[in-house]
Amino acid sequence: MVNIAVMGYGTVGSGVVEVLSLNKNVITQRAGDEINVKYVLDLRDFPGDPVQEKIIHDFEIIVNDPEIRIVVEVMGGVEPAYTFVKRCLEAGKSVATSNKALVAKHGAELLSIARERNINFLFEASVGGGIPIIRALNSSMTADVIEEITGILNGTTNYMLTKMFYEGADYDEVLKEAQDKGYAERNPEADVEGYDACRKIAILSSLISGQQVDFEDIYTEGITKVSRKDMMYAKEMGMTIKLLASSKRHNNHLHAIVSPALLGKEHPLYNVDDVFNAVFVRGNVLGDAMFYGSGAGKLPTASAVVADVVDEAKHLHRNIMTMWKSEKLELLPIEDTSRRFFIRFSGTLQELKERVESCFGPGKAVQIPELTDEFGYMTESMTEGEYRRKAEAFPEIIHVIRAED
Repeated sequence: MVNIAVMGYGTVGSGVVEVLSLNKNVITQRAGDEINVKYVLDLRDFPGDPVQEKIIHDFEIIVNDPEIRIVVEVMGGVEPAYTFVKRCLEAGKSVATSNKALVAKHGAELLSIARERNINFLFEASVGGGIPIIRALNSSMTADVIEEITGILNGTTNYMLTKMFYEGADYDEVLKEAQDKGYAERNPEADVEGYDACRKIAILSSLISGQQVDFEDIYTEGITKVSRKDMMYAKEMGMTIKLLASSKRHNNHLHAIVSPALLGKEHPLYNVDDVFNAVFVRGNVLGDAMFYGSGAGKLPTASAVVADVVDEAKHLHRNIMTMWKSEKLELLPIEDTSRRFFIRFSGTLQELKERVESCFGPGKAVQIPELTDEFGYMTESMTEGEYRRKAEAFPEIIHVIRAED
């Protein structure tokens, strides 16, 4: 029997306990041993819930119990999660977590401690919920140099943009609906400003580069400025708008960005709708691969956590996780990255056409019959720095969205 402790009995923690009970027989078979939840750490009590007999309020019980071989951390936030996880690893206990904030900030250090003690620190659920992207990068694609990872990594914003695109709804309207359905928090900032997706692409960037990528260094733009009118232009061009988190190699550098992007129908992420997530990976040997599934939710996330627990139970005395160095990776500055830009201008095409073409070069003008006082313009590829310099001459710019090729 492998005894484990679960730290946190919220949505994901209760899901982990449920999955271990629901699929007990198959999990025992795959782990090669029975996995038993001995303790559940939480500040609260849960009268009437069978878990109450396992509830403890003191972390020291877990760290000092030699029978506990694996600890599940699903508390969220950096502290006290970091302190607890570090102490568990130092005590020789493997850890499985869904905590993206913790992994993004302290992943290199915690992986190093696990390596030194020949145990494991696994975090599949921290990036794609139920999508097995970390495991694929850690085992299935280790022969490849990963040239690109681009993903829809936040189900809340994908749900909102899908509703805006297909129903012609405005941002405020779909945000309220997402909150009413429980997809968005009362304070939705982490999702809609792109912070959640940013931490996830920072983890993936660290994994594929072998060095620490700080999420603070990644240019991040959310969806709060995307409007119904932007969607009208997207439809007119046969495109859609998604919040993309992307990490790409450019010569010897890596560049990463989180921002709304226009995608054509040929793009592999074009049809990823509703609360679903997907990750597109390009390897220099494998070529292109896609991972698609539920990126959030109680049971999909718990499924990924339990899969890590099973891996750790099968490898109690062998480290299996690829690690990255704590040495910080300097990303390619966003000013030096190139892409196309779709720009909305106030005024008429007739009035501004010559100025726009003279400044931004040859491109494609887009007009919507209902929008008589503005037009759109898709540029050819240019650097971010070049676009910003050119844009300074145009107070008429209403909004700009990057286009993904």
